[in-house]
Amino acid sequence: MAFELPDLPYAYDALAANGMSQETLEFHHDLHHKAYVDNGNKLIAGTEWEGKSLEDIITGTYQAGAVAQNGIFNNASQHWNHIQFWEMMGPDGRTMPTELEKAVVENFGSVDAFKDEFCAAGAGQFGAGWCWLVQDQDGSLKVTKTENGVNPLCFGQTALLGCDVWEHSYYIDFRNKRPAYLTNFFDNLVNWENVASRMS
Repeated sequence: MAFELPDLPYAYDALAANGMSQETLEFHHDLHHKAYVDNGNKLIAGTEWEGKSLEDIITGTYQAGAVAQNGIFNNASQHWNHIQFWEMMGPDGRTMPTELEKAVVENFGSVDAFKDEFCAAGAGQFGAGWCWLVQDQDGSLKVTKTENGVNPLCFGQTALLGCDVWEHSYYIDFRNKRPAYLTNFFDNLVNWENVASRMS
């Protein structure tokens, strides 16, 4: 099926008071995300992937261990990543639901320890990529990081929370201060109710 650019689930200026400006969202959503949609549609046209779901395209074109993935994978995966990213943020929902907090404490020892590990993963991702809170197939939670557009679908994991650490996600608001962007994302931008809703 054709890729479609979703509308943001909030106004462009809805996150400005939380540290993500209208300008960032306009550039990130309307230019960068749209480019993945447009390029992905061109690349899948006339191929075996044209009628497949986005998830099937990602898992079907992923090349394990490849530093540079193929074009269809890159654009499909980044399209999926960004759909999740917009939904995982919001102007509200900054209180972690009880069931999520309990799972975080069970798996990381404390919310602060989880925050430290998540932000360190994002700060330590060399070059472009993402950091994630995932639920493994055994139900456990863990923090991971992936290069470029690679995401938890590639490893059979459920993405509960993902933070984009490509420069286009933070450079307007935070310049080259990726750790400050990650801390602000965790403290002020995450919609924890959405994160909790993704747990099985």
